[in-house]
Amino acid sequence: MSALHPGPQPMRLVLLVAGGAAALAALWGIRPADVPATAPAMPAHLHAQAEPGAVPGARPATVVKPLSCEALPNVPGKSITTVTVDFPPGAYTPAHRHPGSVTAFVIRGAVRSQLAGSPPQLYGPGATWFEPPGALHLFAENASAAEPAQILAVFVADDNCGPLVIPEQ
Repeated sequence: MSALHPGPQPMRLVLLVAGGAAALAALWGIRPADVPATAPAMPAHLHAQAEPGAVPGARPATVVKPLSCEALPNVPGKSITTVTVDFPPGAYTPAHRHPGSVTAFVIRGAVRSQLAGSPPQLYGPGATWFEPPGALHLFAENASAAEPAQILAVFVADDNCGPLVIPEQ
């Protein structure tokens, strides 16, 4: 993946999220029927929402929009990058890592996410999570097959604003 640089065009990027507790889902108004399985197969009724040229049965990708990238003057060699990540209904991202620290904040919808060594979690509006540098993010997904979700992600990594995602082979 190439370096992520701020710009006017949204960039396609794979992120990862998992988890899910029925009680939390109920609090956020998510019905069990709206929560897809963690397997990457996309429900048949969502096929039309996949990206052009996508493999049939593949789930939609997330859309990353860079908002800013600034060098940290008090931390030589590091920068802070802020992006929004849009999760269309049913969107899924496979395992990956980040070279720096990441904090995510759910703006709307519900996102399921799981880091290696932790149980899956369901995050609703206003919820946050942290990913240490190099942590294995097993998956991320929109917990709803009908409603979009969006997060704000803040990365502290090496200068030059990227790369921010390291796909897991």
